[in-house]
Amino acid sequence: MYDSATLGMASTLKVTVLLCVLSVSVLGVFSEIPLICKSTECPIYDSIEMGNGYEIRRYNSTVWISNPPIQDISLVEATRTGFRRLFDYYKGNNTSNLKIEMTAPVISEVSASNNSSFVVSFFVPKVNQANLPPAKDIQVQRWKTVYVAARQFGGYVNDSNYGVEVAALKASIAATKWLTAIEKSRTASHHASIYTVAQYNAPFRTQNRVNEIWFLFDYEK
Repeated sequence: MYDSATLGMASTLKVTVLLCVLSVSVLGVFSEIPLICKSTECPIYDSIEMGNGYEIRRYNSTVWISNPPIQDISLVEATRTGFRRLFDYYKGNNTSNLKIEMTAPVISEVSASNNSSFVVSFFVPKVNQANLPPAKDIQVQRWKTVYVAARQFGGYVNDSNYGVEVAALKASIAATKWLTAIEKSRTASHHASIYTVAQYNAPFRTQNRVNEIWFLFDYEK
């Protein structure tokens, strides 16, 4: 039998380990497929590398519908504006009156040349990707294979916290080959965004929210 002191130490150790796991998860070290993607279609990717505070992914030929660039000093307000337009399109406000199933995530791309310019996009379900009906001020983006450095974080995105997460992602890949590849892609203007904010959950979802920061880049081995 164990004495009370030993049991107390074991209990403390379990709590410490649990807190470490929880803190690591909150800090984005572990990246998991968001729960919403079990019931809502999300873009499929290959996980290339899991690092300390980041994940490297490869997305193959995804399709998005997008707004033209929205000029606003607030990412939150720009995302709301873009969301309303795209949601209206998905509800049938297009030339075919076609209703499209909602997907995740909603992404907001921040322009590399103008931090107050945002392109908001919805992922297009596979069943609709080949033949999307046109609509005013709606553009289709057909991505070729693209690599993404991603970092997850919880809660609601606001204009104060996403910049902190962008900085944390950049710091986590600073000593890796991935930062070199990202900077090379930006220099070559292969990707118009300097970073992307991905939000997976509807506003009424108050718990277990999942957001991500993405750095898009090309990579040749």
